[in-house]
Amino acid sequence: MRALYLLSDLLYVILFRVAGYRRKVVRKNLRNSFPEKNANELLRLEKAFQHWFCDLVLETLKTLRISPKQVERLVKVEGEEVLHRYFEQGRSIILVMGHWGNWELGGARFSQLPYQKLNVIYHPLQEPHFNELVIRMRTRLGNGLYPMREAARMMLRDRDKGTATAFIADQTPSPETAYWTAFLGQQTPVFRGPGKLSKRFGMPIVYLGIDRTRRGHYIMRFEDLVPDPALLEEDTITELHVRRLEQDIRKRPEIWLWSHRRWKHPPPANSPSEQSEAIAP
Repeated sequence: MRALYLLSDLLYVILFRVAGYRRKVVRKNLRNSFPEKNANELLRLEKAFQHWFCDLVLETLKTLRISPKQVERLVKVEGEEVLHRYFEQGRSIILVMGHWGNWELGGARFSQLPYQKLNVIYHPLQEPHFNELVIRMRTRLGNGLYPMREAARMMLRDRDKGTATAFIADQTPSPETAYWTAFLGQQTPVFRGPGKLSKRFGMPIVYLGIDRTRRGHYIMRFEDLVPDPALLEEDTITELHVRRLEQDIRKRPEIWLWSHRRWKHPPPANSPSEQSEAIAP
């Protein structure tokens, strides 16, 4: 791991100091999300993000060879009792998370827990060799994958098998079918899938945050977000997981994926204005 982080420091120089990778996107996202911060604060946050991003790239590649013992040393777990309770009830669950921390190491660590089998929803890549690499990386320790277009059918098929289906819910959906809400102070489209499928299949929603405690070390926290989806409206469920992720990002913003063009779509004319931020997780 020491050699990995030396390589990460070199990657930082090449990727950001020389190539200026997505500099404009990162700066625009940070400026719009934190209008209260001054220029020096935003610059420090930008550099912290860049260093974390390089660590993330190398840590992700490490999952191609990482051992179960090593991933258990690097990623600690809190809130296992949430998983255990649903596992004892024989219930499948939905995990909602964001691109915060290290989701690939988190998936590897989940595979070593004695509870639900993890199935991650993914979008198959067009380049076959890279797609095969991603599949091997995410399944080599025992996790499964659901292609995005088949996810609902496969969740229904496996509903009685005690599974955990992971949604990385901060990606950018089609604006026409998305739920629009205020996220980090900006009108943002959000996938409706977790709320819709939790109600359709009666699956509780568990929030997963993967915080970084120090370089190379993370902690996974499981929280019971929506124990009974039948009691809530679909959009309320969406608001709950958006607000919870936003809370984590504001707590430690440098470990979220600011290089992603999260706000590339303008809101439609009929989108709601400020959504119900009063809904608290």
